[in-house]
Amino acid sequence: MRSGHVNFYSRLVEVSRMPGERKPRFVILYGSQKGQAQSIAEGLAEEAEQNGLVADLSCLSQSDKYDLEKERAPVVFIVSTTGDGEPPDNTLKFVRSIKKKTLSSDHFKHLCYALLALGDTNYADFCNCGKTIERRLQELGAKQFYPTGYADDGTGLEVVVDPWLEGLWNAIREALSKLSSDRTTHLKENAEDSVQETSPSSILDVHLNLLSIADQQNCEPVKASPNVDSKYASSAPPLSDLSPASSTKSTGLASQSLGTDGVSSSVAKAETNDGASLMASLPPLSESLLNVPSLPSPYLDVTFQEVDTEEESVGPLNKETLHQVSISRSVQLSGGDSVKTALLLELDISAHPALSYQPGDSFNVFCPNRAAEVDGMLRRLGLQDKRNHRVHVTLKKDTNKKGKAAVKFMLDASLKTQILTRFSSLYVEGAQVPSHIPKNVSLLFLLTWCLEIRSVPKKALLRALVEFTADAAQRRRLQELCSKQGAADYNLYLRETGLSVLELLTAFPSCSPPLSLLIEHLPRLQPRPYSAASSRLRHSGKLHFVFNLLELPACSGRPAGSRGLCTGWLFDLINPGPVFPVKAESTSSPALPKIYMSLRPNCSFRPPSDLSAPFIMVGPGTGVAPFIGFLQQRLEERKNNPESSFGETWLFYGCRHRDRDYLFREELESFVSSGTLSHLKVCFSRDGGKEEEAATSAPRPRYVQHNLLLHRQQVTDLLLRQNGHFYVCGDAKNMAKDVNETLIEMIKADLQVDKLEAMKRLAALREEKRYLQDIWA
Repeated sequence: MRSGHVNFYSRLVEVSRMPGERKPRFVILYGSQKGQAQSIAEGLAEEAEQNGLVADLSCLSQSDKYDLEKERAPVVFIVSTTGDGEPPDNTLKFVRSIKKKTLSSDHFKHLCYALLALGDTNYADFCNCGKTIERRLQELGAKQFYPTGYADDGTGLEVVVDPWLEGLWNAIREALSKLSSDRTTHLKENAEDSVQETSPSSILDVHLNLLSIADQQNCEPVKASPNVDSKYASSAPPLSDLSPASSTKSTGLASQSLGTDGVSSSVAKAETNDGASLMASLPPLSESLLNVPSLPSPYLDVTFQEVDTEEESVGPLNKETLHQVSISRSVQLSGGDSVKTALLLELDISAHPALSYQPGDSFNVFCPNRAAEVDGMLRRLGLQDKRNHRVHVTLKKDTNKKGKAAVKFMLDASLKTQILTRFSSLYVEGAQVPSHIPKNVSLLFLLTWCLEIRSVPKKALLRALVEFTADAAQRRRLQELCSKQGAADYNLYLRETGLSVLELLTAFPSCSPPLSLLIEHLPRLQPRPYSAASSRLRHSGKLHFVFNLLELPACSGRPAGSRGLCTGWLFDLINPGPVFPVKAESTSSPALPKIYMSLRPNCSFRPPSDLSAPFIMVGPGTGVAPFIGFLQQRLEERKNNPESSFGETWLFYGCRHRDRDYLFREELESFVSSGTLSHLKVCFSRDGGKEEEAATSAPRPRYVQHNLLLHRQQVTDLLLRQNGHFYVCGDAKNMAKDVNETLIEMIKADLQVDKLEAMKRLAALREEKRYLQDIWA
């Protein structure tokens, strides 16, 4: 079929709507790793109709669903950042495509866009994916119609997201109002020509409700309007105020700190002495008019099928693609009276040749939800008697959820069928059952292996729970927690404490949601990543890793403390039972506990391939884990290459107490004795005091950055003049930031330059892959 015909039919699909549905169209494209950007994008698409617009929603990986080469409608990008400033997995292909050097500077001159970037200021490359996309769009000639929002998960995404979304609607309308009438006329003429070419009698009287599509002359930036829709009581702040710095000021709350379990490990103290709590507020909030989010449209139906036999809930859904390995040894590395319990586990991977890991790599551990919490959720939902029933999840027949906008035509049924049959790729699908919800599994399996029931409930879920809460006071409190006015309370009582959905439901006993609601809103149960703490050259067929047993303290909504999901599960697997001594041989007992895992290669966080290159490692606490693998590898390389020249190795390590939580002390000291580790610099933040400092007439280094400063001349010489490498592993919130600032000051002093120039030099080291981080928040 000729291209003119394709253009005609594509325009029918795109813009031929019934008279009552003549709404302007815009496009939403999202890139999401764990579902936050996707959730925001889907919520935006659902609100489009209320704002008199139609949204075409697609993931950036679905290149067959959108075409930016020809798109003339406004495009809204919502993208997150993952890892060390990397794009989400479903965004990598798109980023690579727009980075092609063969693209001309006017490649996207027709494109009008707005962008919302999600990130975390606990990491060095804040919102890097969003910044990369925006920079490249502008280099290719695209025009921005609304200022970019940079949302910080460290202080609360909603601080930026909520006002950005409020102001977006007017910005889209203003962008659409600039669409060219000449372009509309041109499209109508093309459509008429196409009708004459095809001339099927059934479409002679079709009335085309064509959109006004902007050309590049009319895609000028549009400032956010201070006025928002009438459903909002206050206007959005200027987008210039939506920076990470202003976000922090507006909340006044400390950033959330997440451990390897992805649960809050630094809990803000709830100010309960004034009578406020998770369940109750005080004036002025309790007396305020509230701006609550719109009610999410339910789109799933759940039915149960009774079965004759019980199904064992063993192993994750995709266990066929994972490796099941035994825990062959466990060692408690910390003293019994230490603040944290640090454990080393050894995995037997000898039967899995595909697990060919390298020092610096990490791996995913797939853990289930705790059985007691699953039972608690079943009781809370009133589904104890259906725990072994099969769960069937389907779409509601009348759903209007814009998973991807459905298309309606002002055409007769036969022609509509003809068009959709011949041009099925142009049809935009409706909502879908979440991909992590399997078919034909038991309710017990669903709650154990599929849903993150430990997740902190998002505001959309809180809003939906209001409708299933009988008690008026509890309804009001849930409304407060999801409202704009209750943002501080949401952060304080839910986000900062890492309060789970089950804990929330326990605190609000009159709330009785259906299972379908939780399936709609709860994210996929994510695996937990850990760094390899060994080298295959040193421990053939084995893989070591280290973790702290995460303890979540009691808070409002959590009367008793709890343990981290994965670390608590691993601890229970090896207890009660022997804690083998460090030098004990692995047992071949068939009763050894097993876990499911998969490898996460980290090709950038590896020791230098050039053995003569010096490198510096900074890893306090369990952050030392990957560097044990580095040094074990170096030890074996020295044995195998006695004639080779090896560069200097430095390790800056820190912990609280020398005699309680000095991890790997004997092994580190043996590395020094053998010459594998040239310099070991250790500090203890809780040992010693003023008397010790007075005796040495020098301040005692308490943290790794203090030791870096004491050896700044050697460190900067290795980095700036000897082509050295610098590695950091551990806490992103405090340690990594402090080390980064310390390096800037050291470079500034060494080169006698200002701070900006020092920052540029450090950025250059990043670009050269000589300043590398493996950090977590």
